[in-house]
Amino acid sequence: MFSDFSFAALAAILAGTAIVILLSGLRMTSLADRLADRTGLGEAMVGAVLLGAATSISGTIVSVTAALDERASLAFSNGIGGIAVQTAFLALADILHRKANLEHAAAELANVFQGTVLMLMLALPFVAYTLPEFAIWGVHPVSVLLVAVYAVGLLAVREVRETPMWRPVRTHETREDEPEEDDPEPRSTLALFTVFAALMLIMAAAGWTLSRAAAELTDRYALNASVVGALVTAVITSLPELVTTLAAIRRGALQMAVGGIIGGNTFDVLFITLSDAGYRNGSIYHAIGRDDLFWLTAGLTMTAILVLGMLYRQRRGPAGIGLESVLILAVYGFAIAVQAF
Repeated sequence: MFSDFSFAALAAILAGTAIVILLSGLRMTSLADRLADRTGLGEAMVGAVLLGAATSISGTIVSVTAALDERASLAFSNGIGGIAVQTAFLALADILHRKANLEHAAAELANVFQGTVLMLMLALPFVAYTLPEFAIWGVHPVSVLLVAVYAVGLLAVREVRETPMWRPVRTHETREDEPEEDDPEPRSTLALFTVFAALMLIMAAAGWTLSRAAAELTDRYALNASVVGALVTAVITSLPELVTTLAAIRRGALQMAVGGIIGGNTFDVLFITLSDAGYRNGSIYHAIGRDDLFWLTAGLTMTAILVLGMLYRQRRGPAGIGLESVLILAVYGFAIAVQAF
């Protein structure tokens, strides 16, 4: 079907899916904040699990669809490229939060712990790549291990939040996670979850459409699938993270802003597991190329800088933002330059 469309039509489809994903993500932010207060789970937990997974649904569909079409590079780089751009979004959000370095003001042990889990998960695909090609029913054991690490990590994050063994030092700039006393939302919690689920379905449909359009552009113009995945589909499907992060900061939900990015990135690593299951020509880890591993390296480096920034908690850095934000943007800019030229 998409092969009959002109370039202008395909470009319009990309723009249309971006708008749908953007608006859906914006609405999800306010719903997630209300649900965090009503369920008592807290902004960091809801941001990492509910909001992080929900805003990643369009990217999930893109990777799975690409894998089913035997486009290993597009499937892999879409998820990993999303991790890089979403981490860069957090650095951009730091620029907008002028009171203090965002990583300082949003001090939360759950986010630090989740960040280290993310680094572990990003390291595992390297292990799979260096091992001999092996798969059980078409799925590499590392893909299963990624799911296990993610599940254990979620349980551990909740335990860390409820019974922390250490707490960040509270300063004048630190923003506490406190439920809002007035809840202007008249609908029940079940109704909020229902609306949230409906938005996820809309984003899933947008993700499928985006995957088909991107695949057609890649084939028609002989584009590098890794670049298309990391810099086109990954950026478009990551727009909810940008919107939700900026909206959360505007609402004062700083811990949700940071937790949403880290949680979304952690969930995005599972794109690899789903892509491996969808890719039927063996292990996807041995069907990818150096360009895909390059984006995996960039994402891991940017995540390490972010976690170090959350631990160091610099109050103010260059241009009024944290040094880690400057470094994250520098790494991402360098990665784009290397891939583009």
